[in-house]
Amino acid sequence: MRPARALIDLDALRHNYRLAREVSGARALAVVKADAYGHGAVRCAQALEAEADGFAVACIEEALELREAGIRAPILLLEGFFEERELELIDAQDLWCVVHSAWQLDAVERARPRNPLTVWLKMDSGMHRVGFFPQEYRAAYERLQACPHVTKVVLMSHFARADELDCARTAEQVAAFESVRAGLGNEVSLRNSPGILGWPNVPSDWVRPGIMLYGATPFEQAHPLADQLRPVMTLQSKIISVRELPAGEPVGYGARFVAGRPVRVGVVAMGYADGYPRHAPDGTPVFIDGKPGRIIGRVSMDMLTVDLTDLPAAGLGSRVELWGANVPASQLAALCGSIPYQLFCNLKRVPRVY
Repeated sequence: MRPARALIDLDALRHNYRLAREVSGARALAVVKADAYGHGAVRCAQALEAEADGFAVACIEEALELREAGIRAPILLLEGFFEERELELIDAQDLWCVVHSAWQLDAVERARPRNPLTVWLKMDSGMHRVGFFPQEYRAAYERLQACPHVTKVVLMSHFARADELDCARTAEQVAAFESVRAGLGNEVSLRNSPGILGWPNVPSDWVRPGIMLYGATPFEQAHPLADQLRPVMTLQSKIISVRELPAGEPVGYGARFVAGRPVRVGVVAMGYADGYPRHAPDGTPVFIDGKPGRIIGRVSMDMLTVDLTDLPAAGLGSRVELWGANVPASQLAALCGSIPYQLFCNLKRVPRVY
């Protein structure tokens, strides 16, 4: 069998969730949308359910997958519903729902659910994707409060630049939110992963840890709390071929790398069809049998090449870590002009081992 594997450390996942709750002093919805950022939503939710305050997903399909797997904890639909008829499933499956648009609010008012609804009302405080503008928000809130079948309203917004710790935009968004919700005693949810780690004074009864759950920092610079995160995924494979090349010989498509000395090349069963970034430059770090190594040559669909010249003990069957504890996903992402979110979410074809 092809040796590419994604090893998922569920103890690390639990550690990161506990850290989110500990440093925020709030209840935490574990964000497991997009198949838990490529880590496997069902297995991650099962690992956290005994202690999680709830989960958050993007859409009802993701929520139904968790319910069908036996997850009974609260589940929030972060994008709400896309069609009015989904409210029947939201009612039947006891889901919490974000309302961010006027048409959704109209649909909630028309609904006649059998059970009371919990609604998270979203304000556009400056992200400018979805949500009610500040001048519309109070009226939307009052309409929900008047709905006899809506028994709880959580007030929420989402930060656009909380990963930039010296940026004033987050404080501006908090001020916009606070000016509108003044006098309301409802629970509040503002802090995502960078908000949890980097903005301790922002009010939040509920926090929404996402990327930090999976052990990747949301920041470009070092941060003492982010340093406490433990990587959940280790992407690894093995060397499947070794060859010796003289100086002057090219390696891979386009001859991007040309040997400046005699070079020993290892071929690794991992490529961009697995989700490894095609644009990883020469010198991108890997770990080979626990020792630092580097990529040479362009990443291809199913294989990539590494330099074994200074690793004489490495060879056929040597284990290669592409990202994990030794090669942080954030470091690799930065080299490739990407973010760790995208690396994890792009993973495919690689079996997950828990």
